[in-house]
Amino acid sequence: MKSETERNTFSLQKVHRLIDANLNRLREGIRVLEDIQRFIFDNKALSETLKDLRHDCRTDNDIRYIVTRDILHDVLNQTTTASEMQRDDLNAMQLSNMKRAQESARVLEEAFKLCDLHEAKRFKEIRYRLYDLEKRIFTDGELSPRLSKTE
Repeated sequence: MKSETERNTFSLQKVHRLIDANLNRLREGIRVLEDIQRFIFDNKALSETLKDLRHDCRTDNDIRYIVTRDILHDVLNQTTTASEMQRDDLNAMQLSNMKRAQESARVLEEAFKLCDLHEAKRFKEIRYRLYDLEKRIFTDGELSPRLSKTE
């Protein structure tokens, strides 16, 4: 069993690995939303807003985080839940990807508190921008029509 000190000690490299995974999740989630708005709903304004946000999710040195990537030793890289494999319609797809992006922004905010307070504040702002976009997509007149898998 590890001591309290060992449990509280972290490697900056491991934090960078956490950051890398969540940068990817964040941008991937936003990209799905962007492409749905662009290619399915032809919503230029929202597509551009999402594209700008996705580009704002870059860091000054993404390579610093990429080099810590270790997919082979990721303890959950082969784990998929049933809900990950099912989407009832486009709204469900958008909502799951919005939540994915918001959750990743929160992880980034917390992780950056350990190594870069400026970035922590920036990802907090990104998270709040995502909350606003979620409302725009689902409640402010930009609600996507309900499209089933069979349409």
